[in-house]
Amino acid sequence: MITAEKQHEIKQVAASLYSTSPDWVSFYREVLGLHGLVRRTFPGLDAMKEFEETEAYEEIQRMLTKLREKGPLESNDAEPTRVITVRLPKSLHETLRVEAHEHQTSMNKLCISKLLLMIDNQFVPAEI
Repeated sequence: MITAEKQHEIKQVAASLYSTSPDWVSFYREVLGLHGLVRRTFPGLDAMKEFEETEAYEEIQRMLTKLREKGPLESNDAEPTRVITVRLPKSLHETLRVEAHEHQTSMNKLCISKLLLMIDNQFVPAEI
């Protein structure tokens, strides 16, 4: 069980990092990344899923969104950019394009926003 004390502690660390105005990638890496504070505190899928339902997680997502609003990232040797190719049907691509337009953002920003949100395991098809 995730205690209010643990949530408060994580929110304080995240708020402290946020206040130093890092770029969103640094904030993500330090707080939600693979070796970040949250994953170190709540290892395992079940613990992460429980944390994602807390107010602390929601607040961290708000901070991350505000940092992303600051504009494009500059090239950073500490965190190189990677490119992925995703095969998707035309209908999904068109839906994403329209959704990005409705949100007045780019498809890249929209897709990154969607990728930053954790997904319930029941909605991830198993590999056969």
